[in-house]
Amino acid sequence: MTDLTPLSVAAIAAEVQSGRRTAAAVIDEVIDRLAFYDRIQPATWISRFETDALRAAAEAVDARVAAGEILPLAGVPFAVKDNIDVVGLDTTAACPAFAYAPTRSATVVERLVAAGAIPVGKTNLDQFATGLNGTRSTYGIPRNAYNRVYVSGGSSSGSAVAVAAGLVAFSLGTDTAGSGRVPAAFQHLIGFKPTRGRWSNRGLVPACRTLDCITVFTRTTQDAALVDDIVAALDREDSLSRPVPDAPRDRRRIGVPRADQRLWFGDIESAHLYDRALADIDAELVEIDMAPLNEAARLLYDGPWVAERTAALVDLLRDDPDAIHPVVRSIVEQGTRYSAIDAFTASYRLADLARVAEEMWASVDLLALPTAPTSYRVVEMLAAPVALNATLGAYTNFVNLLDMAAIAVPVGRYQSDVGFGITLMGPAGSDRSLIDAATALFPAPATPPPLDLEGRMDTVKLAVVGAHLKDMPLHWQLTSRDARFVEETTTAATYRLYAMADSVPPKPALIHSQDGAPIAVEVYELDMAAFGSFVAEVPPPLAIGTVTLADGSQVKGFVAEPRAIVGAEDITDLGGWRRFVQR
Repeated sequence: MTDLTPLSVAAIAAEVQSGRRTAAAVIDEVIDRLAFYDRIQPATWISRFETDALRAAAEAVDARVAAGEILPLAGVPFAVKDNIDVVGLDTTAACPAFAYAPTRSATVVERLVAAGAIPVGKTNLDQFATGLNGTRSTYGIPRNAYNRVYVSGGSSSGSAVAVAAGLVAFSLGTDTAGSGRVPAAFQHLIGFKPTRGRWSNRGLVPACRTLDCITVFTRTTQDAALVDDIVAALDREDSLSRPVPDAPRDRRRIGVPRADQRLWFGDIESAHLYDRALADIDAELVEIDMAPLNEAARLLYDGPWVAERTAALVDLLRDDPDAIHPVVRSIVEQGTRYSAIDAFTASYRLADLARVAEEMWASVDLLALPTAPTSYRVVEMLAAPVALNATLGAYTNFVNLLDMAAIAVPVGRYQSDVGFGITLMGPAGSDRSLIDAATALFPAPATPPPLDLEGRMDTVKLAVVGAHLKDMPLHWQLTSRDARFVEETTTAATYRLYAMADSVPPKPALIHSQDGAPIAVEVYELDMAAFGSFVAEVPPPLAIGTVTLADGSQVKGFVAEPRAIVGAEDITDLGGWRRFVQR
C-alpha cells in the first residue's frame, strides 16, 4: 500500500534546501499518494495540475536551489481551496456555473510559490464557503479522513482532508464563521486563522468580504508559523488588507465558558474531552460570560451580515438561481430581507459587543473554547442540513465579527475516531502569541488514529455486562450479528450491579448510582442494522441506554428499569457478572 505518512512543511523545506532531497522526488511521492487516495476519496479535489506540470514545477524549484536561492518553503507541496485563485486552474467555488479562469494567482499563493512551495490543485468546499460541514458541493462530499461515515467539517472540507490524508504538507482554507477551524478539529489538524487583514484576500471569492480570512491547515504549530512567516504582510492591492503589528499576549490566565453556558447539544463525550483537555493546561482557568460573544455570533446568520453573502452572489442569484446548491441558496436568499437600516442598527450593536469583548481581555490573556460542540454523521447532516450545521458554529461564529485571531489545536478524539479540538483565541495582533501558546499548552498532541481506507460502516459500540459476555449463554446473539470485540474494560464508578430474581437465563441489572463502583464490561461494535435487530430482542425490564466507561467515553449498553431490582441481590462488590457466576 502507498505510504500516507503525514508530510511536514519544515522537514521537506529543510531537506530540499540542503540538497538532501530533491523537489522532484517529493512530487513523485505526492503523485503516488494522489493516485492511491483518488480511489478512496475522489471528492477531495475539484481540479489538479497534470503530472507533467507538477514535475516541471518541482524541477524549477530544484534549479532555483541549485542556483543558490534561499527558499524557506523549498519543494513543499500544498493544496488550495477552490475559492482562491491559482493560475492554470479554474476557480469554481464548488459551482460550475460560476467558474472562471483567473489570469493571476491570489497574493498568498504568489508569495508561497515565490518561497518555493508547489501548488498541487484545488480542493472541494461547501459551495461559496457557506457551511461548516462539507456536504454542500456539486462535486461530491469529502468525508472525514478517519471515519468516512462522518462529515469532514467545512467549508474548507477538501483542504482539511488533503492534509489529514498525507497528500500535501499544508493547505489553504478560508474562514468566515469557522471554516478554517471546524475541519481542523474533526481531522486532528492545526487550523490557524489569522487576524482579519493580516493575510491578503486579493484573489479570494468573497463570502462575507469584510469578515473573510484565508487560513492554513498543517500538522504542527511550527508548520503554521512557517506559512505565516511567508504570507503575513500588507497588500496594497487588497483594500481590506492592513498592517497587523504583533501584540504579544501572556498565557497565564485562560478564559473558558462558565459551566452553565457550555453547549454540547446532548454530546456528553464532547464535555468529557473538553474537561480532560482543560485539566492538562498549565495556566489559571478563568470562567467568562459567553452571553455577549453568543449575541455577536447570532448577528452573522440571524442578522443583516447574511446580506453580505447575498451581495457576493447577487448576479448569479438573479440570473441562474438553480445553479446554486439548494441549501446555500436558501441561506443567501435571506439577505434580501434586510434593509440598510437593519445593517446600521446591527453594526451599532456589534460595536457595543466589541467593547465588552475588549474589556474581557483585561481579565484573561487568551480564550480556550471547544472548536465544535459535537460531530455528525453525513446521513444526519443531510437530513437536517441547516439546524445541525448551526450547532457546529456555536463557538466559532463570533470570532471574525469581534476581530479576533484563533488557532484550532487537536486535543483528543471521539469513540468514532473523529477528532476533538480546542481553539485558542486572542485579540487582533495576537497571532504569534497564539501559535506559541498552542505549542506550549499542548506540547504533545494526541497521535491521530489510522486513516479510514476501507470504508468503515456506520457502527455502534455496545457494552455488555452479563449473559452476553464471551462464553455466556446469550453471547451467540452478538456473534450471529458479526459483532466485533473492541475491548474489556469497566464502567465509570457510578453504577451498581444486581443479580435479578427469577431471570432465565440468569441476568444482571446495571443501575446508575452515585454510590457505585466500576463494573466489568465487554465492548463490541455492530453495524446499525445489526444493532437495531439486537435492541428489538432485549426483554423488559432490561433496556439499551447510554453507559459511561472508565475513561469517560460513552457507549450504548444494558441498563434496567427500577423494577429489575425487586428481590434482586446487590453484587456490586464483586465488580462484575463473571465473579458472581464463578461464586
